Amino acid sequence: MSETKLMALREAVNLAMSEEMRKDPDIFLMGEDVGIYGGDFGTSVGMLAEFGEKRVKDTPISEAAIAGAAVGAAITGLRPIVDLTFMDFITIALDAIVNNGAKNNMFGGGLKTPVTFRVASGSGIGSAAQHSQSLESWLTHIPGIKVVAPGNANDAKGLLKSSIQDNNIVIFMEPKALYGKKEEVTQDPDFYIPLGKGEIKREGTDLTIVTYGRMLERVLKAAEEVAEQGINVEVVDPRTLVPLDKELIFESVKKTGKLMLVNDAYKTGGFIGEIAAMVTESEAFDYLDHPIVRLASEDVPVPYARVLEQAVLPDVEKIKAAIIKMANKGN
Repeated sequence: MSETKLMALREAVNLAMSEEMRKDPDIFLMGEDVGIYGGDFGTSVGMLAEFGEKRVKDTPISEAAIAGAAVGAAITGLRPIVDLTFMDFITIALDAIVNNGAKNNMFGGGLKTPVTFRVASGSGIGSAAQHSQSLESWLTHIPGIKVVAPGNANDAKGLLKSSIQDNNIVIFMEPKALYGKKEEVTQDPDFYIPLGKGEIKREGTDLTIVTYGRMLERVLKAAEEVAEQGINVEVVDPRTLVPLDKELIFESVKKTGKLMLVNDAYKTGGFIGEIAAMVTESEAFDYLDHPIVRLASEDVPVPYARVLEQAVLPDVEKIKAAIIKMANKGN
């Protein structure tokens, strides 16, 4: 077993980028405040000193220009990592990502666009409506874009390294509420988690919960607490949304006969609705003995006030209540 070290998620992201940049001189980091400041969330601290200004590039405050430059650099053979900071800002960069970068796979593999767009996603730190969104459903809708959503520091490291090596546009979602959470992280520089390979984070038999990103922590805590009441929850983390490990989800549903889906994006049009549709279209549907349940953010702009912000999100108590009801253990 490889050596591990207790690291915050922001440190795991830094380590993943640094390891890949040491291996390949064509990989570079660009974005607002990534150099001297060390990244808005501290994810690139120390990298300017190690790799220099040519490979850790501070950019103007224009996400449209940043994304366009990154896609152009990738087409010429480089491998940019782009720090777009808040996921909300990807709205300004969508033309280059959706209408240019994602379409380059139309050329039979002759034109590659290996760009990893890192985005701080979700709410939970009081950043208000314009800085707290999870917009993955917009991006999973576009062929040619891969979407990655780790829920802990070790997965973030292994998945980010694979994202950087991928020859497509990758949107790498970093749950900003977990940047400071410390966990054991593999130190092996050759540790990669393949995109499209999910993981069962907790074995169970009574019902399946599929979740990812920031909500993974809350779902696991809820599952441990309801275990005291004799409810055995299986927690499935797809880790990547595109490509999605469908079979892992289907097999878990076949085993438990119940499916709950949890994320912190808006409920209407959210990606968990797509997972629900996939299950209903598969043979796993015949194993269900309860309607599929979705828990997500309320369909309102995320409030700035902490108490209101928490009120619109699934929390441990809401998840527990839904589990108990679904398992027919409540009143």
